[in-house]
Amino acid sequence: MKPGATKLQTPYQVNITSMRKLLLSIIAVLSSLHGIAQLKTGDITIIPEPKLLKAVPGSFVLNDHALIHYKGKAGKTTAELLQSFLKSNYELTLEVSDGPLPKQPLHPVINLIESTTGKPESYVMEVNTGTLSLKGDAAGLFYGLQTLHQLLPVEKNTTIHVPGVHIEDEPRFAYRGLMLDVGRHFFPPSYIKQFIDVMAQYKFNRFHWHLTEDQGWRIEIKKYPRLQEIASVRKETIVGHHRYSSGYDGQAYGGYYTQDEVRDIVKYAAVHNITIIPEIEMPGHSQAVLAAYPGFGVTGGPYAVRGTWGVSTDVLNPANDSVYTFLEDVLTEVMELFPSKYIHIGGDECPKDQWKASAQVQAMIKKSGLKDEHALQSYFIQRIEKFVNSKGRSIIGWDEILEGGLAPNATVMSWRGEEGGIAAAKEKHDVIMSPNTYLYFDYYQGHPATEPLNAGGYLPLSTVYNYEPLPASLTAEEQRYIKGVQANIWTEFIPDQAMVDYMTWPRAMALSETAWSPAAKKNIGRFLKKMPAELERMEKEHVNFRIPEPVGLESKITTGLSTVKLTAPVKGAAVYYTVDGSKPGLNSKLYTRPVALQVPASSEVQLQCIVVTPAGRKSPLYSATYVNKDYLPAVNVNPAVKGVRFAVSNNISLTQTKQIPAKADSTGIVPNIEIRSFINQGKVNFGVTFEGYVKIDTDGLYEFHVNADDGAVLYIDDNVLIDNDGTHALTDKAAFIPLRKGFHKIKTLYFNTGDLKWLEVFMFKDGEKVNLNPILFNQDEFQLQ
Repeated sequence: MKPGATKLQTPYQVNITSMRKLLLSIIAVLSSLHGIAQLKTGDITIIPEPKLLKAVPGSFVLNDHALIHYKGKAGKTTAELLQSFLKSNYELTLEVSDGPLPKQPLHPVINLIESTTGKPESYVMEVNTGTLSLKGDAAGLFYGLQTLHQLLPVEKNTTIHVPGVHIEDEPRFAYRGLMLDVGRHFFPPSYIKQFIDVMAQYKFNRFHWHLTEDQGWRIEIKKYPRLQEIASVRKETIVGHHRYSSGYDGQAYGGYYTQDEVRDIVKYAAVHNITIIPEIEMPGHSQAVLAAYPGFGVTGGPYAVRGTWGVSTDVLNPANDSVYTFLEDVLTEVMELFPSKYIHIGGDECPKDQWKASAQVQAMIKKSGLKDEHALQSYFIQRIEKFVNSKGRSIIGWDEILEGGLAPNATVMSWRGEEGGIAAAKEKHDVIMSPNTYLYFDYYQGHPATEPLNAGGYLPLSTVYNYEPLPASLTAEEQRYIKGVQANIWTEFIPDQAMVDYMTWPRAMALSETAWSPAAKKNIGRFLKKMPAELERMEKEHVNFRIPEPVGLESKITTGLSTVKLTAPVKGAAVYYTVDGSKPGLNSKLYTRPVALQVPASSEVQLQCIVVTPAGRKSPLYSATYVNKDYLPAVNVNPAVKGVRFAVSNNISLTQTKQIPAKADSTGIVPNIEIRSFINQGKVNFGVTFEGYVKIDTDGLYEFHVNADDGAVLYIDDNVLIDNDGTHALTDKAAFIPLRKGFHKIKTLYFNTGDLKWLEVFMFKDGEKVNLNPILFNQDEFQLQ
């Protein structure tokens, strides 16, 4: 052939070429449809649940040939974030362009379109064969990108099939927050960024940074260098629980963020669509400030950065004008660092003891025509609010700022239950719901015997998930003042970042559906089905979440045979179990199919298990008890007096509760079964008996716990239910009992010897903690000595 000549194809060759092209096209289509296109809507799992989620035919093939196309400034930002994500997680290198697209693109296109026509933070996503489109405002595009991440597999692959789906989504609440306390324990900037990363994945948009405390000041203030030099370091830290311990570790502890570090973190958060709200505590929780600048206190000191937990009586002096100058200077520097509309000024847990005892403060109250110390705190907060407002900002405070009169433009963060939020909403003030009963993530999330030491309280995943932030007691108009929700991670008992992750996740994942998803779309069964895949993803990201209990592990009443079906809480995890009373380990039975349990009459069988994740992390010990016993009938009483009667014997040496003398040194009434009131009276070696009646609202299987140091015995209707007797360290013991609706007699015997004094008596039904209070008794059964 001469150069430049075209080789002619025979008809046979033409047919072969056409058939090859056709075959390749068919293979490509089938590949895009294989396994993904047939997904049902319920098989597509997104947390938090979108407003509208619908599976559609086809799928999008994502590989190096795909193009990321964008429109608008936010579209470009989102495109670059997606490009970086695909490169780092899947080693895919995609081109990014805003140039014109052909009518029939040769390659798959991801189209990112900035649009402000929808509601704030909303987005629409459409995925089908050949096209993946995402449309929304800047925030909406970012949240759509987080949704897209969840549609992608955890495993690396050079070709990814994104399931066909149509999503229309928007947040339920404008404020979706998590608070991290760095005053008690300090966490480095690198971890703060990691925390923000995970927040963003689940569409939280407010990071409340609790920067100052009695135990440490954590932000550099140029005008007051002693804050970072002195107030940021405590001499030592208490070991154990502050309510029952008096030992210290003898090691200095400190840390603070430089202003440059703060600027960097604020910028990083903004890229992740998260606003940081700083908190500078006042007028209480300020002992660290006073250690650096004692002149701002009421007594003049001496002061030291607090080394124990709890609430300090050392507070700022509201009658000293230099205190306000100091706070205005500090807040000026803070507001220069944080562009947030809101500045949190604390306002909680401010004891008034020193104010009451100060002639200077009392003279100010009288001169200013204030009613009392509560009104004085209101004066203090309103004066600070006026300054913050003058800078174009607004304050948030904990619900104590309601006391004495609420500052005119303040937003209330309701933490002592919902009462403060309800009161503020009725006064037409904005509210962030943050009740300790649902959203304090420093509380136990499992039984105390298997959980690390923490603040107390019980807040399992299911309780967090089922929280509804709009109180029924508010009218529809008043509910509009509820702007959002926030969970709080207080860190007295959280010394490192692994523990922060453990206490936060997956409970914050559960809260994300309350904060974002429509109330009607929430379903805990579906959430538990979605959670394993997300926890697998979280483990790949090296987040030390708490491994939840297997789904289906529930204590029950049975008539003989029980079949237990379990689902691993983390995708790919293994469950090992025992039913013979031994502790499960890696050599125990591996769960592969439902377990059939034969429970003899008048007895019970306990199934114990552990979960081991694909990365080899091991869960705490979990268990469920299957009880084949008759219900215990209610007693025929009608107790009318709230409280539990006690009889205490002082200054006695005991090794068992049976040694408690029959004749008590004193008797009386306390609200519930607890020993704190006796400890506060200085008692060391003592024995006490509590008696009353507990009201059972429904027939059911109840799990009682006695967590004690030293010995304690629990009786129900005069029968021993839990024997936790003897001299021992803190030990939790539990027992199940079927109870009929009505009143049941409850009696607890307890003795203490030695330094640690601890008693907790509590109960569960269907895995949820049930309040023992109020315990009641009949007055004619109890005569004070």
